[in-house]
Amino acid sequence: MTRPAARSGSRASADRLARLLNLVPYLLARPGIEIAEAAGDLGVTERQLREDLELLWVCGLPGYGPGDLIDMAFDGDRVTITYDAGIDRPLRLTPDEALALVVALRMLAETPGVANREAVERALAKIEDAGDLVGAPVAVRLPGDTPRAEALRAAVEGGKALRITYYTAARDETTERVIDPLRMLMVGGRAYVEAWCRRAEAVRLFRADRIDAVTELDEPATVPPQAVPHDLTEGVFRPSADLPLITLRIGRGERWITEYYPCERVEAGDGDQWLVSLRVTDLGWARRFVLGLGPEVTVVAPVELAEQVRATAAAALDAYAAPAPTAAPRPPEVDPERAPSGDPAVAGRTQ
Repeated sequence: MTRPAARSGSRASADRLARLLNLVPYLLARPGIEIAEAAGDLGVTERQLREDLELLWVCGLPGYGPGDLIDMAFDGDRVTITYDAGIDRPLRLTPDEALALVVALRMLAETPGVANREAVERALAKIEDAGDLVGAPVAVRLPGDTPRAEALRAAVEGGKALRITYYTAARDETTERVIDPLRMLMVGGRAYVEAWCRRAEAVRLFRADRIDAVTELDEPATVPPQAVPHDLTEGVFRPSADLPLITLRIGRGERWITEYYPCERVEAGDGDQWLVSLRVTDLGWARRFVLGLGPEVTVVAPVELAEQVRATAAAALDAYAAPAPTAAPRPPEVDPERAPSGDPAVAGRTQ
């Protein structure tokens, strides 16, 4: 529960650092500017700007003595920078810093779903030109950026409707669908096509590695007005109250489930056992999920899932218990040089 808050805190700190780095040159160019005017130009509140100025009091050069820190003079609601500690100088990147930015921007440019790829490419070109890094031998490949994902990206950018053969893991079935692509995106290291599915008459996400075949149709992609992209800030799977709720009793060796899957409730049970409740897409997926776990897992609810797991496990045991079919005996091999002439077995093999 603390991870989203931690990420939010990291973003806020990064935003504030960028604001502070821009604040000193801005104030140097406008000595005596009113705090209200500066706050309006910088897009922050007066309170936030005053807090930033208070932080600048303790920023400066290594040594951090009185003569090394940024200094300011206040005249009522006006502020003037009297010592900038060198922050007025233009930023110069070292070769390692420039190369790191090039790699990061190339990764961003290759990420499916980036809204303004042209802006990223312009920034990349400027850094490469400034740092003499044009044509640097850097190859960037995202974890989910496979040849199939690249082909899908080209098809999506072509603006045509697509016929795909898709494997749905939740139902363990393969279907053929016609889709109108909305966008290509990367979530959790996997590439997805988000599209209007004419078969389901709704917006669906299709994992690139589960698309077995793609055919580009002659007709353009036609997305209806009600097609709204999903909010994927919290991941692809969004548990909701209308999905089936299952409860499992797990041992110590299966506690990883609580870290890998979003759980609604985790309670301590007898000994090392935990009771874990989580939402699933359907009971078919839950049955395969439970069967793939170790012996320390027991289905508590619903009863329907427990019966499905029991029936599938019993069928598997019966298959192991059934004797293997007996193969028909093969005729003995005959050496044609030692067999009597006219032997039909030899004649049939030597013709």
